[in-house]
Order: sequence, then structure tokens, then C-alpha cells
Amino acid sequence: MRADADVAGALAASGVAIVPGFLDGALTARLRGRAQGLDRAQAFVAAGVGHGAARTRRADVRGDRIAWIDTPSDDASERSLAGALDAVRRDVNRALALGAFDLEMHYAIYPPGAGYARHRDRFRDDDARVLSCVVYLNDAWGEGDGGALRLHLDDGARDVAPIGGTLVAFLSDRVEHEVLPAKRERLAVAGWYRRRTASG
Repeated sequence: MRADADVAGALAASGVAIVPGFLDGALTARLRGRAQGLDRAQAFVAAGVGHGAARTRRADVRGDRIAWIDTPSDDASERSLAGALDAVRRDVNRALALGAFDLEMHYAIYPPGAGYARHRDRFRDDDARVLSCVVYLNDAWGEGDGGALRLHLDDGARDVAPIGGTLVAFLSDRVEHEVLPAKRERLAVAGWYRRRTASG
């Protein structure tokens, strides 16, 4: 994690923190290779929308395919990513008392032209998710490639290009967001920190 990144301060100010260079190029490349290998092995599945029994496939809402990451993982690059995100969790919990605890995360691949409609990450019937994190794994992403994460903030929309190594963290219950279609395949890790609940 970048030593100068004040994730907690940015979250307190606007609900969003954007950290270019959160992962170095070598780790970003290893994670990209890991995801591409899993994709070749057909480990990815079409993503759904909703929660629990209400979960369904809606290609008109969400066009990515995903592969969940075990935590702890037997892959060194995934363990390094989890460690970097855990440092964020500790800082944010200290500063903002979010109670972020369990991490769930998956790789997400969007084929060209696919997106994800505007939504929040916290489910209506489950308020466990408190902090959302996205880390981009794309190589040499250009301005004309599209695929921005559009954040809907109090002062208007902000677009974040999915440049490899960049972290975007935001409060799961507060920030609506969407993924705009890209002209080339778009690769990221999406994760959520959950607070402890009475059942778990």
C-alpha cells in the first residue's frame, strides 16, 4: 500500500478514496496472470444480481463474469493483495470505527461492451457490507478504452479510469456507482469488508 495514501481521511470527507499505484506493477501483473489463467481454466461464471434466494442472472443489468478468491488463499499474489487491503481495513477502523472485519472478494472480467448498471453494494435485506474496494488489474489502459467506474457523489458524478494498480474504496451503503462499457476486456478485483453480525 502507498505510504502516503490517506484512505480514511478521504472516506471521511466524501465517502470515496482513490489511490493510483496502490499495487505496484509486478503484483498487478501477477494478479492479472492469475485471473487470466483461471479464466482459461473456465473457473469464471456469469455474475448475478440480488442476494440469497432472490439472486438471478440479468445480463441487461450486469455483464461481467466472476471467480471468487479464497481467503486465506493458497496463491501468493492473492495473499499479498489481501494483506494490502487488510492494512486499509485497520486504518479505516481506527479512524472511522466502521467495524470492518471479514473480507470477501472476487475477480471480475467485463468483456468489451459489458457494464454494470447503477447500484449500491449493500443489500436491502443484509447490512453487513460496510466498505467496498476495487483494485484494477488492466495493462496499459488508454483514455479511449472506456470502462470507467462512475461514482455518484453528493457533488455530482466522478469517473475513475480502470488503470492497473489503482484502488477505489467507498462506503458500501452510501455510494451509488456503475461500470461503463469498455472497448476492450476489463479486469479487476472487487471486494467488500463486512462487519460482524449476530449470526456470524
